[in-house]
Amino acid sequence: MATRYKYNGAIEMQHRTRQERRFEETEHELPNFSPFTPAPTPADKALQLLSYLGKKNPFPRSVTDQDTLWLLDNTAYRNENTEKWEAEFVAAVFSQHSSCVAIDAANAIAGKIELDEKDPNYPTIKERIKPFLQDIKPGTQAKVRQGGKTPLKLGPGGRNGISSDIKRLPNSKGGNHLVPTFAEVPKGANGVLEMKTFYAEPEGWGVISDIDDTIKITQTSDPIGILRTTFLDKPEVCPGMPELYRFIQSLIQESSPWFYLSASPYNLYPFLRDFREQNYPHGTIILRDASWMSLPGLLTTLTLGTEDYKVDRMEKIHSWLPKRKMICIGDSTQSDPEAYGEIYRTYPGWVKLILIRKVEDIAAIGIESKNEPERFEKAFKDVPRNAWHVFSDPNECRNLIKDTVTRSS
Repeated sequence: MATRYKYNGAIEMQHRTRQERRFEETEHELPNFSPFTPAPTPADKALQLLSYLGKKNPFPRSVTDQDTLWLLDNTAYRNENTEKWEAEFVAAVFSQHSSCVAIDAANAIAGKIELDEKDPNYPTIKERIKPFLQDIKPGTQAKVRQGGKTPLKLGPGGRNGISSDIKRLPNSKGGNHLVPTFAEVPKGANGVLEMKTFYAEPEGWGVISDIDDTIKITQTSDPIGILRTTFLDKPEVCPGMPELYRFIQSLIQESSPWFYLSASPYNLYPFLRDFREQNYPHGTIILRDASWMSLPGLLTTLTLGTEDYKVDRMEKIHSWLPKRKMICIGDSTQSDPEAYGEIYRTYPGWVKLILIRKVEDIAAIGIESKNEPERFEKAFKDVPRNAWHVFSDPNECRNLIKDTVTRSS
């Protein structure tokens, strides 16, 4: 493993952006939701205490007909020691109902983006804010059937209602790369009750892509822009990126795994999953487990500590697929150049090409120095010049990708 070289300029830029775009002022004016619930019963108290044990909880609660369950798409890989298939299964459980005052939360968003509650688009805010308001159900175990046959138990989840389990899997039948898993829940339970597992053999190509301002317009350097694009606007693709991703997939084949690595919180999973399905190749979406019942937390997770978070998750992907050849795609609004540069140096030969979308919209970029050549030179210190490229037009990347795939294959 290479000696780590970390360029800390990303941290400085994050703080400058937050200061100049007045993030803290906006965060201060947004609510953290305080649930108004009756005094807990002895049974409730016991469940809360047991949830601190996480997966070691001996008495997990089961999903009820009043719960929302999310099953997140994942990627299966062969364990290097056993050569057996396994995958990380992530699930989240909430109550269908909220003990918070939903109208207050919607009004807080509408006020910041200057939208009148009589506006015909106001119901969109009320609908999209629901995942931030639903009460978390910690200590819950979910039952599923992988491939419709293999029974698995996921969880119980921890204090944030999220569970993460490594499960051994049977071989996929008939060479299928995508195998569905279905939740077994009581009638009335809702959510994302079907997920898909992508079976990725050890060798070949793979893609790691950022989401916000790389493939989806989010305006991550402007607090009001984040609130508007998250809770009101129809999701928009970054121009030319769907076409570029289809081109990449045509070169590396549909047997290659895709990972969408974002600093967005898990609250946005269904929203981002629908966006991915409509516009981009199937892939595993990896999000931050933060900002539950907190609108200020949404802004914080998107703007602070993103480099360390992304490097940590890419190290996990490397542990699953160390022999794959990776293409990393991000943008200049946050710390993608620094994170990709660090992972390139840490695992020599794993990343073959880094592509950075140069975001020139001032609302999204925040400060113009993010696009200065000096920033990229420092971020990609010791990375060969033909292994990274900063682009404005996605069409610039086609020959680079084609040459990299041809050369490395």
